[in-house]
Amino acid sequence: MSTPETFREIADVLSRGPALALTGAGMSTDSGIPDYRGPDGTRRVTPMHLSEFIGSSAARRRYWARSYVGWRRFSAARPNRAHELVTHLQERGQVGGVITQNVDGLHQAAGSTGVVELHGSLAEVVCLACGAREARAALDERMAQRNPGFDADSDEIRPDGDVRLEEVEVEAFEAPLCLVCGSDMLKPDVVFFGGSVDKPLVEHCFALTEAAPSLLVLGSSLQVMSGLRFVRRAAKLGTPVVIITRGRTRGDDLATHRVDGSLDTSLDALVRASAQVG
Repeated sequence: MSTPETFREIADVLSRGPALALTGAGMSTDSGIPDYRGPDGTRRVTPMHLSEFIGSSAARRRYWARSYVGWRRFSAARPNRAHELVTHLQERGQVGGVITQNVDGLHQAAGSTGVVELHGSLAEVVCLACGAREARAALDERMAQRNPGFDADSDEIRPDGDVRLEEVEVEAFEAPLCLVCGSDMLKPDVVFFGGSVDKPLVEHCFALTEAAPSLLVLGSSLQVMSGLRFVRRAAKLGTPVVIITRGRTRGDDLATHRVDGSLDTSLDALVRASAQVG
């Protein structure tokens, strides 16, 4: 159990220079966007795999039908208290840049700066055939025009913005086509499962990690190497690693400070402790 002394120690770490924040899906759960995994790290839903998306027009239609329904709830999500507190810590000079594994843009909506979207953003769409790009909001308008009678609905929302639909509903949906080349190879500009982050972006994040006086991990179980590699690099360099999230993570043995708890409560406690230290 974390004590006030734990947060004073973390505040002392942050007082030595702005920490690099690494955030995961746990940041956005209070905004109504669930995590893929439960507290024990077990995956709760199976996302679309990149090879399936690329290899099948039917899979792309299924993805876009589900995404079309889910987008309304996903795009309506707003920053929660944890996002706001990260911005507050930035303004106090205790957090510097933010590397986020999330694709929802909520850090930026909360006013955070220097945000690196490791897995991309659902707000942009790219054509895998010709490279043309389009705003997701504009694509949504085109899909509405192309599917005027499509009235499927769902109370569900997933981390990547889609929902479950019945096959009969999917079959009634007309997938969007690229405005430039007419291909149906449109894909949200995010890293699907089975895909990889572009090497230059990974190298940039490693450089940020190596330059940071500390690494503050928020809301990530670190179950995938995408984020864990930066924790490992920081630990190898002897950089303090602070992890705040619910449940165990794959980086727990590398952390110099570990808080198992909700982000809003924990970050509130950290802000109070920081005011005493600073």
